[in-house]
Amino acid sequence: MIPYGKQDINQQDIDAIVDVLKSDFLTQGPQVPLFEKTVADYCGAKYAVAVNSATSALHIACLALGLEKNDWLWTSPNTFVASANCGLYCGAKIDFVDIDPQTYNISIEALKYKLEIAKNKGTLPKILIPVHFAGQSCDMKSIRELADQYGFRIIEDASHAIGGRYLDTAVGGCQYSDITVFSFHPVKIITTAEGGIATTNDDLLSGRMQRLRSHGVTRDTKHMSTETDDPWSYQQIELGYNYRMTDLQAALGVSQMQRLDSYIEQRHKIRCKYDQYLKELPVIVPFQSEYTHSALHLYPVQIDTAATTLDRKQVFEQLRQAGIGVNVHYIPVHTQPYYQRYGFKTNDFPAALKYYQRTISLPMFSTLTNEQLLRVVSSLKNIFS
Repeated sequence: MIPYGKQDINQQDIDAIVDVLKSDFLTQGPQVPLFEKTVADYCGAKYAVAVNSATSALHIACLALGLEKNDWLWTSPNTFVASANCGLYCGAKIDFVDIDPQTYNISIEALKYKLEIAKNKGTLPKILIPVHFAGQSCDMKSIRELADQYGFRIIEDASHAIGGRYLDTAVGGCQYSDITVFSFHPVKIITTAEGGIATTNDDLLSGRMQRLRSHGVTRDTKHMSTETDDPWSYQQIELGYNYRMTDLQAALGVSQMQRLDSYIEQRHKIRCKYDQYLKELPVIVPFQSEYTHSALHLYPVQIDTAATTLDRKQVFEQLRQAGIGVNVHYIPVHTQPYYQRYGFKTNDFPAALKYYQRTISLPMFSTLTNEQLLRVVSSLKNIFS
């Protein structure tokens, strides 16, 4: 079975982990701050806070920005549930903004329309989480302009997008946002086995996220409520969590970061081949915006139902039978049973729903061989013929 995504672990990665196993530190040692610095430097951000998952990063990012009960958080329906769940963890209310049918990211026009209505109703969001779906950045400059106009904060969910670029700057530099979050799950661009990171240019946000990932505890005397001369002293100054990344994970991340650019380059070569080989088939290949350089975490195609009698389920099942481990990204969050308890209806976000009903993610990972790619294409040709 050819999977839709796959990690690439080499001897350099293994050696890095073995070095940590032989060291004095397995959990909180020198590799975590080194990984944070490596990611921050790559992205052009001042700070990075490593945690045990991107979900944890989203949660502490919301908390650091002061998201509370009865505040509103908006995000895309075309994402994994974590992009919305992080708001519920804080007691906030959740709403969604429909997607652009071309980019599959948040529609700027839909966002403008929804913001004007929310302003009149007094329900403007405190935080917007634009999701860089499949590795392609949202139109962050336009979103920043709207944030300045309507007064909301921005967390970029860039779980798919490390190594991507927007307007020729690295995603994660936070030029247009308060915080950016990356995922290092094994199917992502690089991996720490499990893990995530939040980048920011704000010293206060960085400091608070560092506390929140570790029980709300600080050893920094300037943040303590009472003075102390005891060298062992620490204080819990707020309710935090055990969201820390280990040195083992961080060492793997440092090693993987050395190959990030080559991974992205290889994914673009694969994309070009897919685009070429699939152009005669009844599928719609993913759009690549001229203002972004996608990290290409996914290669989602849509079944062109106007050009074939086959539906998505038929194509999906036949690909699986042929040993092609395709997947679907994503079932729109607002259609999940849990979110429908909040009053969302299936047809509330029609562009996201239409995309979902036709999409299949084909295998996309840096070590995908030409033989495997041709097998995917051949299987599709056989199905449609």
